[in-house]
Amino acid sequence: PFYQSFMAGNVQVTFIPAGHMLGSAQILMEYEGTRYLYTGDYKLQPDATCEPIEWVKADVLITESTFADPNTQHPDPIAEIKKLNDVKSNILLGAYSLGKSQRLIRIITEYAPGKIILVHHRIMPLNAIYEKLGYSPGTYQVYGRKLMKEQKEFVYIVPPFTFDSYFRATGVKRLFASGWKNLQVNKQDTLFISDHVDWNDILEAVRQVQPKEIWTLHGEGKHLKNYFKDDIFVKLLG
Repeated sequence: PFYQSFMAGNVQVTFIPAGHMLGSAQILMEYEGTRYLYTGDYKLQPDATCEPIEWVKADVLITESTFADPNTQHPDPIAEIKKLNDVKSNILLGAYSLGKSQRLIRIITEYAPGKIILVHHRIMPLNAIYEKLGYSPGTYQVYGRKLMKEQKEFVYIVPPFTFDSYFRATGVKRLFASGWKNLQVNKQDTLFISDHVDWNDILEAVRQVQPKEIWTLHGEGKHLKNYFKDDIFVKLLG
């Protein structure tokens, strides 16, 4: 549970909400008077399908740097989803099964209400867990092959491996929800929705945590190192 500290050897450990997906946690480690905050994957954008990120002060911020580039700024996810309202054909929407799919169901339900959401059977058990924990994704039904034969503005959410297998699908608009440019179908058919922090979000994390040092993981930390220069020591871990 969040905020219930325990000891791991001589280290006091506390889990803090990370906002990445339901149950995701930052790890606060306190050792010999120094506080280390490991973010793991985290996001600042609002998401009704998970606990929002919370902040604690730390001496060392160990942050993911997946999109730690000044040229990377994630667009508003609601504005991205509203683009679906202009698509009159059925949509095949690729997304990770856990976390991303539930978030998409929720914002499509709210901001593209004319769409009928169909969900791949492998995603259904995960939706059930969310619902059991009080985080209902929204309105959806399990996919049926006969349904997609009709053009009723269906949005069929599928895992990446299924999405890739439909690369020759006709009569549908193919979209993949991701912050990565290389995962978009093409330059015209994009849906930039990420569950990771972008450059401005990382800077906000630094403002909130107020660390004396920043250690970076899972990406490139060189831009943060150049940005902070002599103000904050930045260590690139990988």
